[in-house]
Amino acid sequence: MHRFRTTVSRLRPLAAAQTGPSQSQPRPPAGAGSFMAPRASRALNSSPAARPFPSGASSNYVEEMFSAWLENPGNVHESWDVFFRNANAGAPQGPAGVGALGAHHVTLGLFRPLSPVSHVVSPAPSLSAGLYGLAEEDLDQMFRLPTTTFIGGSEGSLPLREIVRRLEMAYCQHIGVEFMFINDVDQCRWIRQKFETPGVMQFSLEEKRTLLARMIRSTRFEEFLQRKWSSEKRFGLEGCESLIPALKTIIDESSLSGVESVIMGMPHRGRLNVLANVIRKELDQIFCQFDSKLEAADEGSGDVKYHLGTYNKRMNRVSDREVTMSLMANPSHLEAVDPVVQGKTKAEQFYCGDTEGQRVMSILIHGDAAFAGQGIVYETFHLSDLPSYTTHGTVHVVVNNQIGFTTDPRMARSSPYPTDVARVVNAPIFHVNADDPEAVMYVCKVAAEWRTAFHKDVVVDLVSYRRNGHNEIDEPMFTQPLMYKRIRKQRGVLEKFAEKVIGEGVVTTRAYEEEVARYDKICEEAYARSKDEKILHIKHWLDSPWPDFFTVDGQPKSLSCPSTGISEEELGHIGSVAASVPVEDFKIHGGLSRVLKGRANMVSQRVCDWALGEYMAIGSLLKEGIHVRLSGQDVERGTFSHRHHVLHDQNVDKRICIPMNFISPDQAPYTVCNSSLSEYGVLGFELGFAMASPNALVLWEAQFGDFHNTAQCIIDQFISSGQSKWVRQNGIVLLLPHGLEGMGPEHSSARTERFLQMCNDDPDVFPTLTEDFAVRQLFDCNWIVVNCSTPANFFHVLRRQILQPFRKPVSDVRTAVCLITSPPPPPPPPFPPAATHFRRLIPDDGDPEKVKRVVFCSGKIYYELIRERENRGLKEAVAVVRVEQLSPFPFDLVKAETDRYPTADLVWCQEEHKNQGYYDYVKPRIRTAIQPWPPASPARWRRGNKETKVHRR
Repeated sequence: MHRFRTTVSRLRPLAAAQTGPSQSQPRPPAGAGSFMAPRASRALNSSPAARPFPSGASSNYVEEMFSAWLENPGNVHESWDVFFRNANAGAPQGPAGVGALGAHHVTLGLFRPLSPVSHVVSPAPSLSAGLYGLAEEDLDQMFRLPTTTFIGGSEGSLPLREIVRRLEMAYCQHIGVEFMFINDVDQCRWIRQKFETPGVMQFSLEEKRTLLARMIRSTRFEEFLQRKWSSEKRFGLEGCESLIPALKTIIDESSLSGVESVIMGMPHRGRLNVLANVIRKELDQIFCQFDSKLEAADEGSGDVKYHLGTYNKRMNRVSDREVTMSLMANPSHLEAVDPVVQGKTKAEQFYCGDTEGQRVMSILIHGDAAFAGQGIVYETFHLSDLPSYTTHGTVHVVVNNQIGFTTDPRMARSSPYPTDVARVVNAPIFHVNADDPEAVMYVCKVAAEWRTAFHKDVVVDLVSYRRNGHNEIDEPMFTQPLMYKRIRKQRGVLEKFAEKVIGEGVVTTRAYEEEVARYDKICEEAYARSKDEKILHIKHWLDSPWPDFFTVDGQPKSLSCPSTGISEEELGHIGSVAASVPVEDFKIHGGLSRVLKGRANMVSQRVCDWALGEYMAIGSLLKEGIHVRLSGQDVERGTFSHRHHVLHDQNVDKRICIPMNFISPDQAPYTVCNSSLSEYGVLGFELGFAMASPNALVLWEAQFGDFHNTAQCIIDQFISSGQSKWVRQNGIVLLLPHGLEGMGPEHSSARTERFLQMCNDDPDVFPTLTEDFAVRQLFDCNWIVVNCSTPANFFHVLRRQILQPFRKPVSDVRTAVCLITSPPPPPPPPFPPAATHFRRLIPDDGDPEKVKRVVFCSGKIYYELIRERENRGLKEAVAVVRVEQLSPFPFDLVKAETDRYPTADLVWCQEEHKNQGYYDYVKPRIRTAIQPWPPASPARWRRGNKETKVHRR
């Protein structure tokens, strides 16, 4: 309603009418408000020439009163009750009635066939002209048009009746526009021009023929699948076939503006159609997915066909330019892919130097129920304008089914529209009737132009329906009988559109039928070829291939990892940078001066704490040309005030210095960025960023280790299962500071056991030991879990992520606050020595003949154990062994260590409760390591006369 009101409220009459207002016109109540009653009275008793249109304030007041009256007439004064009863009884309707409908009208127009089930916004009241002191004859008066509207075209004034008609054409047909909440006058004016200018929706014959061809492909593809696999789930697009021309229009317009790469994410509905007709995946490769007899030739378990993604580079025939398109794979957690798409888009923009998003863009397709219901949508929107996360505008397309699985919108959301979440970032929202392909095409063209012009998000709401149930074998009549009775009678959009364009002479009936037959033949031929497929090539469905990283058949180029150590000279140089402020006239905080001085002292003594070890690992990779991105809440300084990778000038606002970018003239750039207070969205974003290239170290740090639990969906669906589900390697690192260390239940729930329970190694099988066992074990695992006890080992594990010839997530780098904020007990930890590797297990140096008990542990409890050992005088009797890499489990090193102490009692010690932490994971693996395989006797769990004990402290 605001759109119409803010336009007409400034209209002024040019000439006086010859007759007064109709005597039957209902009058507003005399006591209806101090500012309304006098105005209304004057309007009805004065000449029309003197009548201004009501102001925005007064119309707001009337509408509020009317809404209250609709709820209960007793809510308003008796005079208002009489007035509204008269006005609502059928008095002549003036322009206010049109304005009250506004953008709601497009939704109502499509929803009406599906009511009463569909969740529509009650329209604003159909107010009569009398509310504004206008009579029927006033509609023929001439009014001067304000500069804020474009409905006049080249004309400066129009009769009020024509003004109303043109506004109805702009806002009350098959397109509804929400934009007046945008607090930018130029952006609002831009949108007005796109929708108010007369004749904007004029299409050439070629454009209409292209649109028809795309509608044929979209519709006939679904019909072909239905004929061939009627009992298969495919989550077809019936009811919103115009999604395909919608996406292709967005890509066409964006390509014309210079976009070279489009990254898309979507749920399962319509995915196969998008793969076939937008990405142009080979049809035979799609059809063979329906053959349950075919076995996957590649690694991994794969996933259902409507979850897979793909990648293609092809010529766009509208722009005559090549466009790379990728549709990212995603799980059934519908909107989980949103931040992943954004992260990958940001990475591609970063690597090609696209600082304004002119060459790389993202498109996200959503369902209406998920768009409104899943919080990750909100988290993703709030990344849209953050400097280190913006992708410079995303086009969101909502396939609005007007229903979830079986849940009505009235039960699924509290907001009027599913798209209301987009208002928080001032994104314009274009509602469009999906049964009008030309309106869809125009809206998508405007959406692409908006993104090009303003580099901001925009939403296209395709108001449609779902012809079948949730899937093709689901019965929707169980839960929405009235809605689906009407849907059954609804003519298909292709049938209606073809009838329209044939009637307009755009194509002949014969040409239309030939085009249909031609595409049907393409599908049939592809179906025949699909029968020749013997195996499924899962790697054909990769959405982000790394062709230069692997061999031709997708394998690592080697299975060896070079030393992760670097020279002491290089470590000293990086350390000196870490202790400096490499920008002139830069005033740092006094407390930070002491921190930098302490770093300088450590460098001179060739020792390092946790922060300096991290600095050296990152700095050395940057020097070698590896881009490093560290993201998370407050990572620039570090939650525990230990990192200080970004220095702030104490005298100049927003002036910062990142010393890490001053290590070497030809180094790679370092990105360190504080994130929004989001885990789910930001971790998904960083995962997507890491997908784009294997030659970058991407780290996400949870502010506390237990904060990862709100990002569990990303961990479960994309990280732990990434390679088996999506045949997709990823080297993201999760830094989870703080475990269970006496901080109470609120910060003691990092739950390492959850990560270990999702590891894929077998606890009961002792692996075959080979020369390359340590590397091969990493290659075979699904992810890596480590708990470093020294800065040197932390240094090595970060460098190993890049130097190993494949990529695996390091899912749980657990570090204790006490190790981060202060060095471990003396002696001070030395520089990471050169020509060394990450130590999966750190043994004790005790005398095997004197040791009576070997205590295995992990992490900072080691320091408590050796302190207690010292206090009790048990240094010779007790050996303390640190397991630094929990998964994959170092069977070889544990066996070697236990073999050193053949008569010692073996014990596991941890801080966590017995049903938490590492205990349940390490117990069977230690037992497997100390026994011969296969076991020879029932006494396999005994060593000599002593039972092997594996328990907590």
